[in-house]
Amino acid sequence: MTGLPFDVNNIFSLSAAQFDATCMAVFQYQYQSNPIYRKWCTMIGKTPLQVQTPVGIPTLPVSFFKQETILSAFPATHYFESSGTTHTQNSRHWVYDLDLYRKSFNRAFELFYGPVNEWCVLALLPAYLERQHSSLVMMADELIRDSGHPLSGFYLYDHDQLNHTLAQLEQRGQKTLLLGVTFALLDFAEAYPQQLRHTIVMETGGMKGRRKEMTRAEVHDVLTRQLGIKSVHSEYGMTELLSQAYSRGEGIFECPPWMKVRVRDEEDPFGQAFNGRGVIEVIDLANLYSCSFIATEDLGRVYEDGSFEVWGRLDNSDIRGCSLLVI
Repeated sequence: MTGLPFDVNNIFSLSAAQFDATCMAVFQYQYQSNPIYRKWCTMIGKTPLQVQTPVGIPTLPVSFFKQETILSAFPATHYFESSGTTHTQNSRHWVYDLDLYRKSFNRAFELFYGPVNEWCVLALLPAYLERQHSSLVMMADELIRDSGHPLSGFYLYDHDQLNHTLAQLEQRGQKTLLLGVTFALLDFAEAYPQQLRHTIVMETGGMKGRRKEMTRAEVHDVLTRQLGIKSVHSEYGMTELLSQAYSRGEGIFECPPWMKVRVRDEEDPFGQAFNGRGVIEVIDLANLYSCSFIATEDLGRVYEDGSFEVWGRLDNSDIRGCSLLVI
């Protein structure tokens, strides 16, 4: 039983005016239904009586997903797990309803890139395919299947075959998405320089200890030069979220209507705002059955129109698998 005070299906068709009211309803629901979140809110002195607007809603530190089961509805039989490194503990995000995740990534992709059946989707995600419980692999797998294109598919380390496939698609003028973890895209681009005219290259972040860390600008400079593209697209997502923001160039991300980013002052745990510089906090209404209000360990800037950029990570925070250092 979930006890939701509204129709779940409405989350993905919110207008800007409806977002705030839905946000407050989700906060009320999760405060009552999520024991870990409620305990955290109580510890910091924030209850529904003290919170009147979305900017004041408490965010749960993302690190809680490493030690606790964060759920607002029970039972959950599926979970996503972060890749982490050999030196970090993985996060585990229990998912009560996988269909919410499917609706979230399908709707977001369509909003930013149009119907997926117009695309050939190539996924270069070796580090993710080598483990189970990856939310990114599930998303890529379903986009590949939904594209319906005979050449859509996953690639591990077969860069020669990927190069051959791209050549065929470019010759046909087929709209193509090459979605890849950063280290694998760099390896491919350096081994097979070319001029892509009909392909979007999208990096998901992550060096996985395979290469030295690079700034986002350095990564994008290599990829644009080696692959002959004007810009590199990016996906901002993490295991602890069920939604993604997308950048169509210059590292500026945009959110779908059910997701919003705010910033918190580094020195003031209650100094939140929906624009400015600071620690990034995410409101993800698709996280309905876990926690929709997450304090990340990323630093960045949110602009007046709600778009944002990521600069780097807080000192002493774990290096998450999907992070890409930018400073």
